This record gives sequence, C-alpha cells and structure tokens, in this order.
Amino acid sequence: MKYVVRTIWSVLLVSQLAYCQLLPNLGGQRVGISSLQFLKIGVGGRGAAMGESMVAVADDISALYWNPAGVVLDEHNGIIVAHAEWLVDLKHDFLGATYHLSPSDVVGLSVISLRTDDMPVTTELQPFGNGTYFSYSDLAVGGTYARKMTSQFSFGTTVRYVQEDLADLKIRTVLFDLGTYYETGLGTSRIGVSVSNFGSDVAPSGQATMLDGSTVSSFQSFSPPTVFKFGIAFEPYKTDNERLTASVQLNHPNDNAEDVRMGLEYAFGEWLRLRAGLRRPVGGSWFTSANQNASDDYSFGIGVVAPLPFTTVSFDYAYTNFNELGGVHRISCELTY
Repeated sequence: MKYVVRTIWSVLLVSQLAYCQLLPNLGGQRVGISSLQFLKIGVGGRGAAMGESMVAVADDISALYWNPAGVVLDEHNGIIVAHAEWLVDLKHDFLGATYHLSPSDVVGLSVISLRTDDMPVTTELQPFGNGTYFSYSDLAVGGTYARKMTSQFSFGTTVRYVQEDLADLKIRTVLFDLGTYYETGLGTSRIGVSVSNFGSDVAPSGQATMLDGSTVSSFQSFSPPTVFKFGIAFEPYKTDNERLTASVQLNHPNDNAEDVRMGLEYAFGEWLRLRAGLRRPVGGSWFTSANQNASDDYSFGIGVVAPLPFTTVSFDYAYTNFNELGGVHRISCELTY
C-alpha cells in the first residue's frame, strides 16, 4: 500500500507542476516552427486509446514508436500492423517488427507512411484544375536497438530515415529517437523518458513554379518536430485475473504548448483490454466537456487477445476526438511468437 501512495503522489505532483505552469506555456510563440508533422501521429490502437500516455507503458512492439527502450521488455518476437483513416482523407499506416538477439538485446524495424490520393493541380487562373495531378506522401523507415542494462533499467535508440514528397518538392533527412525505461522497485511503478525526432533543420529541395513562370529553388529551413516526454505508470489494482494500469505523461514539444496526457487500461484475464485517455494543455481547464485549446481531447478503445497454437494475436481499436475536426478511428493487429 505504501508504494501505491508514493506513486500516486508522484503522479499528482507532475500534474500539479504542469497545471501551475512552472513549465511555461509557450505554445502561442512556437506553433508552426517545425516540419514533418506526420511524425507526431501516434500509432496503434493501444496507445491511441490511452491518450498517447505511453512512454512508461509501452512494453510491446508498438514501443518502436512510443519509446524504443520498451521493446526489450517483451520477451517475444513479433510484428504489428496499424492503420488509421486520418483527418481530411489522409491514410496513415505503421508496420513494425522486433527480434531478440539475446534475452537482453532486441533489434527492430519500423515503417511509417502518410499519403493522399492524387489531387488536381490548381492555380490562381485555373482554380478548378489545369488537367494535371499531384500527390502528397510521407515515409519514415527506422532501425531500432534496445538493451536491458540491468534488471530495472533499459535503454533504446532509433535511427530513422525520413522523406516527404509534395509535388516536385522533397525533404530528406535522418532523425533519432532516444528512450529509457526504469522500474523503480516501488511495487509496479516505472518511469519512462524519451526524446523523439531529434535532428538538424531541414529544407525542401526541388523547384516551384510561380504564377509568372519563374522558378524558386531556395526555401526556408525548419526544425523537425522534436518532443521530450516524461511519464510515470503503475498498477493501483492488480489480482490474478484483473489489472488496472494508470499512466500520466508530460510532453514538451518544440513547436507547441506543453501538455499532460493521462491513460487507463483495464485488463480482464488474458483476453480483454478496456482503455481510455485524456489530454490537457498546460494551463488549460481540466474539467470542461471539450478541450478547445488542443487538437485532440479524449480517447477510448478496446483490445482482444487471442492465443493460438503457433502465435498470439492482439486486435486493438481506438477512437480519438478531435473537437471541431471530428474523430479518428484506428485499428492495429499484433502477432507475437
């Protein structure tokens, strides 16, 4: 009981620090200063349903995205496939795979894709199209290595090649993720810390044709969407057949206001998972029915685990509310062996 009280106190302390704005709310001054925004779209039904409060929770293959240190916590090899019908008809997909070199060493591969269907090219003089088409697509391919340094501490890193295509313009760069995972020894409480999408500024290459026929080939550079995440998770209730996991996470992005994310996961036996999540910006109201200061607000979802003779299959679904923009449905399937 003592460790539960201590962990709850830590969770409340992180939330109160954010609410009191000891971390300044600088979102209004930083919005729009980074590129490659698709890298901030969460993957998988589990993480999305828990409000993306995953840096101290992810202990499966989806940790390739949330916290690379977490992939070593799963003793199985496997693959995950995730899909989301994203906003404004965008299609978002994630593919990940992990393989254990040893009980303490894991390598992984991940692919993130965001794309549109072909769209007509419009100009100031031809607002209904000039007969040609263009497309927009993003691609990120990452290689991950994670190692369990001690029985309580794990470390992981991801090197990711990123490419963005918009008509004749392209962005290419290499980014890094760093993550740590620490089991405190106070019951089931653990701490996760990660830095995602760390790298140098990027600028498009190629040529853009202006209305007068001139071309532009020099463009302003922007930083990648780097995010620092700190999270705490623990089980306030746990029996032989049931488990409740609680998580709170503080995000510090380089291009928006700090925000706090909270998630719950209820597990019944080995086959059912119920999840819910909430996001609140630093300094915003915690108890309004809709958080108009943030793009995404609340989320929920369900997961089903089906053991088979040769593998274990997990199906996860999540719904995320995006206020004025509507909602997003996400599904994922994970196979482990």
